[in-house]
Amino acid sequence: MPKSTDQKSRNRAFNKILASMVFPLAIQNFMSSAVNAADAVMLGFVEQDALSAVSLAGQICFIFNLFMTVVTVSTTILAAQYWGKGDRKTVEQILAFAMKLSFVVALLFFAASVFFPALLMRIFTSDEALITYGAQYLRIMSFSFPLVSVSQVYLCIMKNSGKTAKSTVIGSSAMILNILFNAVLIFGLLGLPTLGIAGAAIASVLARLIETVWALTESFRKGNIKIRRKYLRRIHKALHADYIKNAVPVFLNYMVWGVGFAMYSVIMGHLGSDAVAANAIANIMKNLIICICLGIGTAGGILVGNELGKGDIQRGIEVGGKVTRLAIASGIVSGALLLALTPLITNLADLSDTAREYLQGMLLMCCYYVIGKSVNSTTIGGIFCAGGDAKFGFYCDSIVMWLIMVPLGFLAAFVWHLPVLAVYFILSFDEFIKLPIVFLHYRKYGWARDLTREHN
Repeated sequence: MPKSTDQKSRNRAFNKILASMVFPLAIQNFMSSAVNAADAVMLGFVEQDALSAVSLAGQICFIFNLFMTVVTVSTTILAAQYWGKGDRKTVEQILAFAMKLSFVVALLFFAASVFFPALLMRIFTSDEALITYGAQYLRIMSFSFPLVSVSQVYLCIMKNSGKTAKSTVIGSSAMILNILFNAVLIFGLLGLPTLGIAGAAIASVLARLIETVWALTESFRKGNIKIRRKYLRRIHKALHADYIKNAVPVFLNYMVWGVGFAMYSVIMGHLGSDAVAANAIANIMKNLIICICLGIGTAGGILVGNELGKGDIQRGIEVGGKVTRLAIASGIVSGALLLALTPLITNLADLSDTAREYLQGMLLMCCYYVIGKSVNSTTIGGIFCAGGDAKFGFYCDSIVMWLIMVPLGFLAAFVWHLPVLAVYFILSFDEFIKLPIVFLHYRKYGWARDLTREHN
């Protein structure tokens, strides 16, 4: 039977809402990755060691951003449902608690990066030149951590309270400024001194400062969610307990996945500067090309959470199905696009012949990787978390990454001494191993739950 007029209208309305969220989020993801791409291209013109050092130092920033992701995902789990329920007051209480939590984490990373940058770099490489360059970058970059802890949490709340487009404008504008500052400070344009790798770090700090000031300004505008001092001071035991209950499995999931992913860089980092440089560019291009897929995952999680918070479980399941199908299609298109762009990408930076050969092979492997990544980021990171089911991601990544992929990677690199591209192939297969398990878990629908309650 043909769909009813009401159903068609409902689908059109949903598609319109989804598009209004996905594309701004995709743009923001793209701009964030574009900053890393700009760093790689510009520093590639300076020196290959500078590019490699920033790539490795960036792993510390990556781990810090994982903590911020834990906070923002945990915030989204509750904020999306309470916003769907129409409970603005509780959303503001969630914001206050998330900001306090993120700021404490930022201070810890700030202290470690300021006082022990060389020690942190030695985790990823034994090359003294890379350690020296990376420590210089990391010490300066650390000043962005407290700023990020404030701006990212507030931008997250904006995405969950109907302000996705404005959140994207703020985040993307900061990224554009970051790229411009990069060019000026790395190469010494406009009469300023040539700062090289230090210039890249200073550019990031300046951009984050502007982003934070802008985000805080938005919090004072009429109609926007407020940062209220009374909620910053207050301890709301029931709400905070709900937050932590959902945050702990998210934290475990992202730490298991993030530290495991960082171990991939440790493995590649000990295979020589050529492998590090190629891996750095491959990761950047992979992140650029998958921006729409990640936007679908974030938007899908928010929309599913809105429906579950309203108590409409069946509608939440329907929305999850539509978003998952869209993620599959997006992953296929993204992989095909990366394949078409591979010849161009290999000539972006001033790489050695060996590094260029590595890069070409890595990009070809990334073409199929992005399909699995698109599906898994949408289901595990978006839909499952929307119903508070982050435990599945923790169990899945614990087994796949730590019992299979990381041991295989170490064996391939340091025991079997396989070629660089063979090692990369093994490390790029984790997302496909997860797919059958993810599909079976999705079909059980145990993730579709209303997490809200009444709060004073």
